[in-house]
Amino acid sequence: MTVVVGCGAGFSGDRTDAAVPLVDALLRYDAPRALMFETLGERTLAAAQLARLQDPDGGDEPLLEAFLSPVLGDCLRNDVTVLGNFGAANPEAARRRVAGLALRAGVHDARVAVIQGDDVREEMHALDWQPWEGERRELPEPNDVIAANVYLGADALVDALSQRAQVVITGRVADPALALAPLRHHHGWSYDDWDRIAAGTLAGHLIECGAQVTGGYFADPGAKDVPGMASLGYPIVEVERDGSLVVTKPPGTGGLVTEQTVKEQLLYEIHDPSAYVTPDVVLDLTGVEVRQVGRDRVSVKGVRGRPAPERLKTTISFLEGYQGEAEISYAGPNALARAKLARDTLRQRLENRCPADMKSRFDLIGISSVFDGDSASWRDIPESLSEDIRLRLAVEHRQRHVVELATQELLALYCCGPAGGGGVRRHHTRRLKTASYLVRREQVKPRVSINHGSGDHA
Repeated sequence: MTVVVGCGAGFSGDRTDAAVPLVDALLRYDAPRALMFETLGERTLAAAQLARLQDPDGGDEPLLEAFLSPVLGDCLRNDVTVLGNFGAANPEAARRRVAGLALRAGVHDARVAVIQGDDVREEMHALDWQPWEGERRELPEPNDVIAANVYLGADALVDALSQRAQVVITGRVADPALALAPLRHHHGWSYDDWDRIAAGTLAGHLIECGAQVTGGYFADPGAKDVPGMASLGYPIVEVERDGSLVVTKPPGTGGLVTEQTVKEQLLYEIHDPSAYVTPDVVLDLTGVEVRQVGRDRVSVKGVRGRPAPERLKTTISFLEGYQGEAEISYAGPNALARAKLARDTLRQRLENRCPADMKSRFDLIGISSVFDGDSASWRDIPESLSEDIRLRLAVEHRQRHVVELATQELLALYCCGPAGGGGVRRHHTRRLKTASYLVRREQVKPRVSINHGSGDHA
């Protein structure tokens, strides 16, 4: 038996019309089908937690309705299971919105599951923490913590599907778990059938970033040309009971699926190919075989699995100090020289007026803002190279007034010179940071609730 899973979003902010051709393609399969949405980065979740603190009804995926409204009715009426981590910091709020969308689509008895238990902020003091390698070792102060979210695996999602959930809403789960859950459910894989769990996790990993595997992030003109970038097809994975799989995309859409696109995504965010750790399994990718088997069809097999880890990764988001940004533009003849003078003047002013422990960075946007922005390498750039430069200052300090003073010094360049500066922008905000820790698996208790169309829970 083949189980088919499509991915309609690879991050919060992805294209909201991508799922339409994807669902059209899924409906053509005579097989169990699922549609996943992966919209939750670590900083996305931290921002969602801040939104929930400001509004108890907020904190879920802001584009949830835009993602789901074009396709939810078709999915519910045609047995296409929908799974998404668009619950973010408030899965119950997402459930209410999904239930409303279902009613507007004419489906009055939708079974919507909510997975909770990833948010452990209230239990932080009772948990056995271990620092993540390379991260800060001490926990942040409790009053500064905005969120503490454990990466759950697929178990609770499989439980929801066994209760006939049509939509499964989660907060923080491992991205591949959104695909692994329907694969486990339909294929009947045991949680400790490690090679098959590894195959299902790999299937999720290959499609979790949406159009990355169908040519989007792969594209590099002249080196890796991709057709139809404005109409990229989002990925579909066809998975057999033995764990072998094929990656493809909807017919008639832009992009491509080749051995190259699949290999790039295969290695995406992989630290050790022999031990890629997820909550469900540790993957060994060293024996994976990738082979083109047709146009926009790539076969993947050979992944091996080892037992799941005893500890689960947890991301803690916390407030620490303030950050500020300010920018000013210089254009026309001798613009680069004027921008350099502004930068040197501003640096000296900050050294004279701001504490030595304030962190700062200077960029010349148009010359050097991605590579080497705060080094001396740009000093050797010819003055005539550009007539369109924007000086950017970024600062960080524990006290807000220091950050405001630093950006005010850039504002003062309006009249203090050099000549021709304009278009000043300033912004200040609390500094939101994240750090990763490990917590014992047995201390994390996922919970499943099912909402019927009437609003009842089971």
